[in-house]
Amino acid sequence: MRHIAVIVGSARRDSLNRKLATALTTLGSDRFDFHDVRIDDFPFFDQDAAKNPPPAVLRMKKEIVAADGVIIVTPEHNRSITSLLKNAIDWGSRPMAESCWIGKPGGILGMSTGQTGTAAAQQHLRNILSPQQMILMGQPEVYLQYKEGMFDAAGGVADGAVRKRLKTFLERFAVWVERVGSPGV
Repeated sequence: MRHIAVIVGSARRDSLNRKLATALTTLGSDRFDFHDVRIDDFPFFDQDAAKNPPPAVLRMKKEIVAADGVIIVTPEHNRSITSLLKNAIDWGSRPMAESCWIGKPGGILGMSTGQTGTAAAQQHLRNILSPQQMILMGQPEVYLQYKEGMFDAAGGVADGAVRKRLKTFLERFAVWVERVGSPGV
């Protein structure tokens, strides 16, 4: 069973994207061993401090390096990703020779209340991750618009069409990790 790191780009307690990540990991628990990677406990990135990162950053980098792949669940703030997520990417990329992102198979999805879901944030995230040499899955793109009743009381996906999209994402991600990942990457 492949070990997958899951990063949620929101620290909000009732985050829709945290709910989405929980639903996704529940749907994929027969296929993957998921690990939630915490990114809200380290300071803003500082180039001067990058040579000697804080312990929380080292923990995050170790978790990413140990994973066979990474799924990022991102909200959209002002047509971009959150500062929390950008901060994690910046810390993970330094020092350059020790970037945790290089060669990692990755998948992106997200949810917002807007009609276009997180399309703009995901495109921006792809632009940010490309020079980090993360190997991102192109399809399927999952930009969800939150609707009341999408999740059931247990945190599962109540909407059949959304459940089907998430299952397709997980199936394709499994193939992606097998195709581009390798043991010890």
